[in-house]
Amino acid sequence: MSQEILVNVTPQETRVGVIENGVLQEIQIERSRKRGLVGNIYRGQVSRVLPGMQAAFLEIGDLRTAFLHISDLDTPGTSVELPENCRRNSTAPIESLIREGDTLLVQVTKDPIGGKGARLTTQIALPSRLMVYLPRGGCTGVSQRIEQEEERERLRELVVSLAQEEGQERGGYIVRTAAEGASQEELAREIRFLHRLWDSIRKEAEQGNGVGLIYRDLPLEIRILRDQPSDGVERIRIDSREACHRVRAFADKFVPELAGCIEHYPGERPIMDLYSAEDEIQKALQRTVELKSGGHIVIDQTEAMTTIDINTGAFVGHRNLEETIFKTNLEAAQAIARQLRLRNLGGIIIIDFIDMHEPEHREQVLRALEKALERDHVKTTISEITSLGLVQLTRKRTRESLEQVLCESCPTCHGRGTIKTAQTVCYEILREILREARQFDTQQLLVVASPEVVDMLTEEESTSVAELESFINRPIKLQADSSYRQEQYDVVLL
Repeated sequence: MSQEILVNVTPQETRVGVIENGVLQEIQIERSRKRGLVGNIYRGQVSRVLPGMQAAFLEIGDLRTAFLHISDLDTPGTSVELPENCRRNSTAPIESLIREGDTLLVQVTKDPIGGKGARLTTQIALPSRLMVYLPRGGCTGVSQRIEQEEERERLRELVVSLAQEEGQERGGYIVRTAAEGASQEELAREIRFLHRLWDSIRKEAEQGNGVGLIYRDLPLEIRILRDQPSDGVERIRIDSREACHRVRAFADKFVPELAGCIEHYPGERPIMDLYSAEDEIQKALQRTVELKSGGHIVIDQTEAMTTIDINTGAFVGHRNLEETIFKTNLEAAQAIARQLRLRNLGGIIIIDFIDMHEPEHREQVLRALEKALERDHVKTTISEITSLGLVQLTRKRTRESLEQVLCESCPTCHGRGTIKTAQTVCYEILREILREARQFDTQQLLVVASPEVVDMLTEEESTSVAELESFINRPIKLQADSSYRQEQYDVVLL
């Protein structure tokens, strides 16, 4: 599979698009005023300990307090197999481990999302291209994506011996997928780099006072080289000459296999217009995704979960209903896997495929979904099919989704997605007039509302207004104001 990475750098933000076979599959956005916190290391101070939640809140210098659960005081969740003796087995309550006012060295594992603060861990993890160093760990694990047992054992033994040679027997290591086939020299170079980095972080933490940032993770245009699998990457195009020099210098030192792929894009046409990437970003903000067959999927992102519904739409098929449904679901499985990456949807995801009566068809659709999800480097797990036929899956969420980065709640509907009809607002106004007339002694009342509501009061509901005037024995004046939203109105006593 051919892969190309487009990097758009401006003073305000950096955008990275991953193109596979000429189609945008992933987009990452980092803004200079709101850089992500994941990977950053802070000196934090415990502000509250909550025994009922077995958690604590810490001040780290950010606007909101960050959250530390007791399970993150030792081994954090990882996507590798760790021996049983490496896992946390302490059952001590959190109030016996930390107290208010304690200072901890912590790392952010999840960005603040919505109204929630950042998620923290005390188990520091320093990633490089080939491995992750856990200074407070004690074991060496290997990524599950490296399937050959001989290669897994070779890497594990090599890393352990190299760490001992460097005099760093303490600490743990996670060997990443990119290390498959790596030489002893490459692994030794990365271990030395990670040890030097940890020494500088530790010294900075010991010398400083108070809460604040100790170490900031790499910027997006460089981080993509470290985190993105290099297999199949044919070209990395960057539209900023200065950023291109920085990325190339980093690649020469740490990712030499990608150094030859990096090039400056000098074209007058915006780089994100290539492969219609800009259009795809706009489509990814829409609720409905059209399928080539004529069907469509509907994606609703909520606080608790994301739901995805599949419909045949205009697709009528050629043979019978069961075959039409099967083909629509197969196409939808591919589209859903792409949308999860493109929109960076995380957490609980529920998929409502169109009901299929043939067990073989259900199995084929599930296998197609699993195969399409294999290309996603973010950990995704299909848990089970519910009794209602819904497919449940989880996708690791560390950063905000594309919608959360680019959008905000509508000021008119406040995120509901709907507004009251003009007729509903008219009846609310009539009730408010009656309430005000009974409570206050006034000569007349003035209603200020949106043009749509005033039009309805003067036309369709004119009889209701006249009857109310007669009942309260006071005139009612209507005034339209184009600055008022449909749900907004004022009843003024004159």
